[in-house]
Amino acid sequence: MTNETTKARPTHRIFAVTGKGNKKFWLPIGALWAHADGKGFNPRLDYLPLNDAEIVIRTIEDTQAEGNTDAR
Repeated sequence: MTNETTKARPTHRIFAVTGKGNKKFWLPIGALWAHADGKGFNPRLDYLPLNDAEIVIRTIEDTQAEGNTDAR
C-alpha cells in the first residue's frame, strides 16, 4: 500500500449484506478512507444494520465512483 491515500474521496465502500445465494441484497451503509501512512483506516457509517446483516468492505471501482454502488 502506498502512502498516497490522502484523497478527499473514500478508498472503500461499506455494505450491509442480507440474504443468501443469488438473492443477496447489498445496501451501502458507509465509506472508508485509508490513512496517509497506510497503517489504518477511518470508517464513516451512515447507517447501522440491525437485522443480522453481514458487514462487507470493498474497494471502490471506477463505476462505483460514478454513482453505481453494485459491488457484486
